[in-house]
Amino acid sequence: MIVTERAPGRPAPPTHTPVIVVDQAEARLGGRAIWSDVSLQIGPGQFVAVLGPNGVGKSTLLKAVLGLLPVSTGQIKVLGGSPGRHNDRIGYLPQRRAFDPTTRIRGIDIVRLGLDGDRWGTPLPAILGGRRARDARERVEEVIGLVGASGYARRPIGQCSGGEQQRLLIAQALIRHPELLVLDEPLDSLDVTNQASVSSLIRDISRTRNVAVLLVAHDVNPILPYLDQVIYLAHGGAVMGPPEQVITADTLSMLYGTPIDVLRDRAGRLVVVGQPDAHAEHRR
Repeated sequence: MIVTERAPGRPAPPTHTPVIVVDQAEARLGGRAIWSDVSLQIGPGQFVAVLGPNGVGKSTLLKAVLGLLPVSTGQIKVLGGSPGRHNDRIGYLPQRRAFDPTTRIRGIDIVRLGLDGDRWGTPLPAILGGRRARDARERVEEVIGLVGASGYARRPIGQCSGGEQQRLLIAQALIRHPELLVLDEPLDSLDVTNQASVSSLIRDISRTRNVAVLLVAHDVNPILPYLDQVIYLAHGGAVMGPPEQVITADTLSMLYGTPIDVLRDRAGRLVVVGQPDAHAEHRR
């Protein structure tokens, strides 16, 4: 059994009701354990990143939180219930590629899909009248303004930049006023400037709306200044804590079971040196 280690000096669990509780959970794919004995808590308003090398199960953790993959042992509670039970209170942004430049649907319509895109067909004008339609339009405009996308929301989504597209998709995830945002590598296709801009936006939403954010990241550097906690997955286990306590040579060496160095380059970017490759079978 691989036991999850805790980061040295990890603060006590929050006194408020956690949004996510993972208790000694194990996830298995194809008969193989991806991670085992993982325990963690995330509270309201916390911005938490899931880090680790490719293939260690970062997206698997998100799927388990959303109820898309049951854990084989242990327990996960999300918003006080079993995973999947309260997904209507969760905003989810899966991995994606940029929209094709020829895509003509407007950004505002992409955002609106987060409100009623699970219904079949296009609403008829007669149905769109009345208070319900006004409330929907107001909510769309509210979240578009929240993410700073009012200036281009009526432009075809294919003509928006990568950063603009991502802001509109975050607006879509926010339109039902979620208590939890689950974002799978939302910065992956963005340049450095847009990575910082979108990271700052997510942090501000987390603070002002008291929304917990669980974000998978390939590179911690663009989001490091904005994070409250990190979850680092490796070697079948995990550590959780403030970035300055988790992303250290001592903590990662303990997690990997082999010497790991954490360095900073001249620009202050973190470089993790010596981490072993994940097993080929451990795919997200």
